[in-house]
Amino acid sequence: MDNSVETNVQLTESSRKNRLVDGEYKKRYMSVRAKFTISLCFATLWLFLSVFLARNWYSDLASLTNAVFAAIVIAGVALVPGFMNAFLVSSLILDRQPRLANIDLVHEPVTVLIAAYNEEAGIYHSLEYIGRQSYQGAVKVIVVDNNSTDNTSEEVLRASRELNMDIKLLSEPQRGKFNALNRGLQDIETKFFIALDADTLIHKDGLAYLMARMKASPANVIAVAGSMLVKNSRENLITKIQEWDYFLSIASVKRMQGLYQGTLVAQGAFSLFKTDAIRELGGWPEAIGEDIVVTWELLAQDEKVYFEPCAVAFTTVPSTFRMFARQRARWARGMLEGIRAVKPWQQPSLYHKVCTGFDLFIPLVDTCYTLCWIPGLVLAIFFGNYAIVGPMALLVLPLTLVVFGILYYHQTKYVFKTLDLKVRRNFLGFVFFMFIYQAIMSPVALYGYLQEAFGARRVWK
Repeated sequence: MDNSVETNVQLTESSRKNRLVDGEYKKRYMSVRAKFTISLCFATLWLFLSVFLARNWYSDLASLTNAVFAAIVIAGVALVPGFMNAFLVSSLILDRQPRLANIDLVHEPVTVLIAAYNEEAGIYHSLEYIGRQSYQGAVKVIVVDNNSTDNTSEEVLRASRELNMDIKLLSEPQRGKFNALNRGLQDIETKFFIALDADTLIHKDGLAYLMARMKASPANVIAVAGSMLVKNSRENLITKIQEWDYFLSIASVKRMQGLYQGTLVAQGAFSLFKTDAIRELGGWPEAIGEDIVVTWELLAQDEKVYFEPCAVAFTTVPSTFRMFARQRARWARGMLEGIRAVKPWQQPSLYHKVCTGFDLFIPLVDTCYTLCWIPGLVLAIFFGNYAIVGPMALLVLPLTLVVFGILYYHQTKYVFKTLDLKVRRNFLGFVFFMFIYQAIMSPVALYGYLQEAFGARRVWK
């Protein structure tokens, strides 16, 4: 995918003003409750069908091991993933976003908050893209240097001079991203602010789309998550694979969660918040997944968190396996922190109970995939033993392809076309993403769970 943000993207006036207004999304209205009910019923029927078809598989595996082991393995590698994918695909088919406010008519002042630690190499570039935004309102920037040992602060001051931007540079000597964010929160004077990672580049209309989505939303919507795409996707195979993860997998889950008004992660890399809502929570907690915990705490107050797919920003993803593993292990730990902070059954909304409840089963899936599926795949390929990996287990794959097909269509037609971006060919990355990626992700996630279980030291980067 050509996610090059060096191109000066030009939108026609009609595409900018009429997105989601009497256009492709003008469909007969269906309530969120109806969509949720249909999706849940479809997923339940798929589960019953899967259980029926898995009878022989269960019998064979139980005769080789024992009944409990067979039940856990089949649930972890087939039944639970199948149920989740069925719920996801039906939700995506039914999803129709509410109308978006005209992005040229939103002028509310907004602050961009950046926590920075050793970001000398890229923070000037990120600030430059903030300065290029098409947003019509006043944009203030607060950068909090979190005890950097390089020239991060000097680069921020250079950007303030050369780009003629309203940038306030603060210092937070106590290490930890949450400390830096909380220091910056004290100085925000606008009703809304955007949390942004120091190495993230915002598409020139990204800020406008975030604000327009917020202004078009009900009063109890207090955060809007932006859409993250990969900036350095051409660097090597690892980044090529992650390009598809962001473009399809992460985006599909966020769209589903946004449909049910509970995007589970308003990511700190690029999301819009109501300032008072975060202050009332007491800011960000001391957590490795501080953005996950904050989002779940907002949902626990019966507030809503939306997702805007056209609010696009480009992030630098890890380009080595070591960096990738550390990042995804942090994400896995952050999910556990969110579950510990607010139990899924404590969420006031049924939609949020179900969406956060899915996360209770993800460790089971990752554990079964790591300890059972991967060894079972070796047995099937090299020894012809299909006790664990057989035809039944592969039923999840077609549903996954349907999900990604729907997302690919939506992303290309309604997001990339609107933003005048192009999807470039990345076939090798897609093949590895489809068939190899989970074999990498699940062991890494399991490592993160173990780190959290044994209280390993929290590290920002």
